[in-house]
Amino acid sequence: MNAHVVVAEDDEGQAELIRRYLDREGHTVTVVHDGRAALEALRRHRPDLLVLDVMMPRVGGFDVCRIVRSEEALADLPVLMLTARSTEDDLLLGLDLGADDYMTKPFSPRELTARARSLLRRGERRARPEPEASAALCAGPLAVDPARHEVRAHDRRIECTPGEFRLLEVLVERPGQVFTRAQILERLHGFDGYITSRTVDVHVMNLRKKIEDDPRHPRTLLTVYGVGYKLADPAVGEEGR
Repeated sequence: MNAHVVVAEDDEGQAELIRRYLDREGHTVTVVHDGRAALEALRRHRPDLLVLDVMMPRVGGFDVCRIVRSEEALADLPVLMLTARSTEDDLLLGLDLGADDYMTKPFSPRELTARARSLLRRGERRARPEPEASAALCAGPLAVDPARHEVRAHDRRIECTPGEFRLLEVLVERPGQVFTRAQILERLHGFDGYITSRTVDVHVMNLRKKIEDDPRHPRTLLTVYGVGYKLADPAVGEEGR
């Protein structure tokens, strides 16, 4: 697909390398070198993907991501974050703020284009109109409505990142069925996804904070130790353990 990608990277050489590889994929690329310019470019013409460096002048990448997720017109924009720091805290913060994928430098430009391709496909599927509105999927206190892209827990609306929403959508289709991390990643990102299984754990941790009464003792989103995750099946009276 031909897409419009905004690349926000303060290193001009790195930005030019990313631009060239995305251009070879047939995409239109807008390059900016600071966070404020990135926000201006996003608001001026909403792109299909944002490639966002964490360390930028004026407005940092984490703040840009936070602002993007708070604005209705940009809230579902796919975001691929880049950073020279590989600490787990950075990964957790980036995903918690709503980044869809996260790469540490140095990285292969080919891997970046592959991840961009995967994110664009997911965005295209979300944007594709459904032939008719689908019913909400329910499991116990949880309801996931794909048509409205809405999640409710105990009748409260829950704000979810795109990755969190897709994870719940996968699990709620089959309450009680255990999904391995690899199976979840396949459904989240397709066969050409490169995100590690740690991404799934981070999404689960963040979701439990939002949907569980006590995240330390979950009763809805359950861990099956040594295997993966599942949603409790209310039909068999299953509870967290």
